Amino acid sequence: MSENNGNPLNPNNRNPRRTGYQGWIIAALVLAILGITFFSRNTAIRPITQKKFEKMVQAHEVQSIVIVNSEYVEVTLNAKALEDPKYRALFDNKAYFNNGGPHFQFEVTSADKFLDDFQKLKPDSDSIDYDFDRRSDWTGFLGTWGFLIIMILAMYFLLGRMTGGGGPGGQIFNIGRSKATLFDAENKVKITFNDVAGLEEAKEEIMEIVDYLKSPTKFTKLGAKIPKGALLVGPPGTGKTLIAKAVAGEAGVPFFSLSGSDFVEMFVGVGAARVRDLFKQAKEKAPCIIFIDEIDA
Repeated sequence: MSENNGNPLNPNNRNPRRTGYQGWIIAALVLAILGITFFSRNTAIRPITQKKFEKMVQAHEVQSIVIVNSEYVEVTLNAKALEDPKYRALFDNKAYFNNGGPHFQFEVTSADKFLDDFQKLKPDSDSIDYDFDRRSDWTGFLGTWGFLIIMILAMYFLLGRMTGGGGPGGQIFNIGRSKATLFDAENKVKITFNDVAGLEEAKEEIMEIVDYLKSPTKFTKLGAKIPKGALLVGPPGTGKTLIAKAVAGEAGVPFFSLSGSDFVEMFVGVGAARVRDLFKQAKEKAPCIIFIDEIDA
C-alpha cells in the first residue's frame, strides 16, 4: 500500500486565508483620529482661571480677547507683559510666545455676562480689543468621541481576527463551530484509488458510493438506495484513512474531514453544537461526504 508524504487532510496544509487591507485601514483611521485629536489642538495656549484674567486686566497686561463660540475666551498679552519673566517662564515654545498669541484661555458660562463684567472691570485708560468668533470645533468633537470610535474600531478588528480562527482567541469565539476541514473544487485531494494497494473488496464497496455520488440517476432509476454511511473498521495502519482520502479524490463532491476527538470537549454541549454545525455545513454543500477519523475516540 503506497502513501504520499503529504497529508492532504491536515488542516495545517490548507491555503492560508487571504488577509485584506482592513487591518491597515483601521490602523490608519485610529492614527488619524489620534493625530487630529492630540496634535491639531493648540497646546501652546495656557489655561487660566477667570480670576487670574481679572488680575491681568487690572495690571494692564491684556492687549485683546476673543470670545470663541460663547464658551471660552482667548487672551493675548500686550508688549509690556511679553517682557515679564513670570509669563515667559510659563511657555516652553518661546517662538509662539513672541508671535502674538493668543497666550491664555479660560471657560465662561455666559458670554453676555462675562462681557458686562469685563466692561466694568476694564480700566478706562486701557484700549483692550474684543471680538467674537465661531469655530467648527472638530478637535472638541474628536476629543469627546474619538476614544469611543477608536474602541469600536479596535473591537471590530479584534473580533474579526478572532472569529477568523487565528490565534488562541479564535478558539473562544469558535468554540461551538465544527473543526472539519472542507475539500472542494478549490482545495482538492490528489489521492485516488490507484494509490491504494490491496484492499480490493473494501475499495469495490467504497467505489459504489463514489459512483452513486457521481451519477445518482443511474441508481435511482433502478430503485436503489444508497446507504447513509459506511464504517471502515480495522487495526491501525491498514489503510482506512488512505481509502477515505481516495474517496475525496475520486468523488468530485465536497468532502468534510475531521477527527472524532474534535467532538470531545470539557464543556457540556460543545460537542453536540459542533455536530449540529457540521451537518448544517454539510446540508449546504449537499451532496457531499463527511469523514470522521478515529471515531472510537
